[in-house]
Amino acid sequence: MSSDASDEWDIRCDLAAAYRLIAHFGMDDLISTHLSARLPGDAHRFLLNPYGMMFDEITASSLVVVDPEGHALQKEDEAKVNNAGFTIHSAVHMAREDAHCVIHTHTLAGMAVAAQEQGLLPLNQKSMCFYGGISYHSYEGVALDLNERERLVRDLGDKDVMILKHHGLLTVGGTVSEAFLNMYLLEQSCRVQIAAMQGGHKIVLPSDRVAAHTAEQFQREGYNRTLRPWTALKRRLDRISPDYAT
Repeated sequence: MSSDASDEWDIRCDLAAAYRLIAHFGMDDLISTHLSARLPGDAHRFLLNPYGMMFDEITASSLVVVDPEGHALQKEDEAKVNNAGFTIHSAVHMAREDAHCVIHTHTLAGMAVAAQEQGLLPLNQKSMCFYGGISYHSYEGVALDLNERERLVRDLGDKDVMILKHHGLLTVGGTVSEAFLNMYLLEQSCRVQIAAMQGGHKIVLPSDRVAAHTAEQFQREGYNRTLRPWTALKRRLDRISPDYAT
């Protein structure tokens, strides 16, 4: 196996694992939303899920290679993708060289926070890791208009986490594992916020100093960039859903 082919298979396995884990942690939305990954090489090629498959069905070999517009680059009958759904992903991939993986979700907690005026609050140390590092994009309708991509990229800037108002969540990463761990932390932060607001008592926010210090600690320790949690998660998949790597 050539080096490029070996690299592509590794990315396929990681992306399939991320799809399975999104389903495992209840972050999927039937057949909607996408996780995409850039393939190595000079050509702009990306991996995307076949449209119509549930996330817990995705395997490494089922992922489809698409161009920047989301059109399949393979002619097999099963290579059917929702190219309109790739609008958000293509915008980020093409504008950010470091965005090798892009994850977008429609979770209950994520959509709830996306509907709140104040956005994500620094209520716990998970959400504090994003302090000063979250971008927001205003809702413009279903992401079918290609001219929205320019504004989406502008709003994302150099951040790796975005809340799409009235829509959902988006994270990027230099690797699949980094994008997934960003999304896991963001999702947990949103779940905590909704739970805290339903508790019936006044919410207490930390000082800006403490929130900023916590964010710096997370960045310094690089939780979302270490392979330890990702390796552990893949071991779980090897036990409960090993066919992801086929």
